[in-house]
Amino acid sequence: MSVQAPTQRRILTVLVAAQVLSGVGLTAGVAYGGLLTQDMLGTTSLVGLSSAASTAGAALAAVAIGRISQAHGRPGLAAGYLTGAVGSLGVVAAAVVDSAAMLLLALFVYGVGMATNLQARYAGADQAAPTRRARAVSTALVATTVGGMVGPNLATLTSELTDRLGIPYLAGPFVLASIAYATAALILIIWLRPDPLLLASHTTPSRPTPEGQGLLFGASIMALTQLVMVAVMTMTPVHIHNHGHGTAASGFVIAVHIGAMYLPSPLTGWLVDRYGPRKIAAASGLTLLAAGIVAASVPDDAILQFAVALALLGIGWNFGLVSGTAVIADAAPTSTRAKVQGTVDVSVAIAAATGGMASGLVVTAASYPFLALSSGILAIAIVPAAIHSRTF
Repeated sequence: MSVQAPTQRRILTVLVAAQVLSGVGLTAGVAYGGLLTQDMLGTTSLVGLSSAASTAGAALAAVAIGRISQAHGRPGLAAGYLTGAVGSLGVVAAAVVDSAAMLLLALFVYGVGMATNLQARYAGADQAAPTRRARAVSTALVATTVGGMVGPNLATLTSELTDRLGIPYLAGPFVLASIAYATAALILIIWLRPDPLLLASHTTPSRPTPEGQGLLFGASIMALTQLVMVAVMTMTPVHIHNHGHGTAASGFVIAVHIGAMYLPSPLTGWLVDRYGPRKIAAASGLTLLAAGIVAASVPDDAILQFAVALALLGIGWNFGLVSGTAVIADAAPTSTRAKVQGTVDVSVAIAAATGGMASGLVVTAASYPFLALSSGILAIAIVPAAIHSRTF
């Protein structure tokens, strides 16, 4: 048995516990951030501002968390979750006083928790053997599934309880998010020992991957899949809501989507380790195209078909994230690993902000089916990029 194995198992166990809770926090923004923004601003065209604000916060946080982690180790993740908890409470306060400006600022801070959720996947790979890094990444990712799928149901219950206290119904899930993020931070502070990143400089070798090419390839995969996924995901709950369905229907579709984003992770990790990231990245582009086609053709009253479309969207995103992360984990040298990973995630967050902001404008100018189909077509660009990146 490898000397690293017991330590790696402990690290993954702690990360899984924290990621389950952060998945609950993540669900609030995904399922209810756009609806709350629409309710407060009174227009669909500006719904994308909620996603843009949170992902802009995620972009800034990716750099900050990367630099903190490089200097002090992975406990920097705890600081990110605590900040996300503060942002969640800010969203609640904004809803109570009915301030749209305060809402967007709070969503910006809330985005730090979203960035931290993604950054945690790198911690899963810090102590992993080179041939099992994708599977280690996938373990940290799949833990989010539990929280992501349970979150909408807990959010509905929380909204009913907080509504009695005078908190707007759509803000209730952010109360739950604040508790979940704070608890995730506490788990990391107490139990994430020894620090996996600091330990990695002494125990974890890297595969010989051309650094510059690897970083560009991995970042490109993740940025494009994130842009496409966020654009369609942001407007789907709004589209469903605008056609007479309640928040339960939106919550169900988003729960399926988040499950599909993270649940395939163990299989995806195995596929990447077995066949290489290039082939799985190409599969990501094709799956996202299928998601766009299905979403564009769904009748407005077919909730189950929307769930299928969002499931495909989640799977395509998962293929892109795991394959791209595996490339980055190999390409980034240990001496600057966290800083490089944070910088790469900035491009991912900027892509998400672009997709979120543009989505509402595209739907207003054209339609939801046009947004879904054009996003799927855009994702096809991943395929030629993967074909020509033969080094990996």
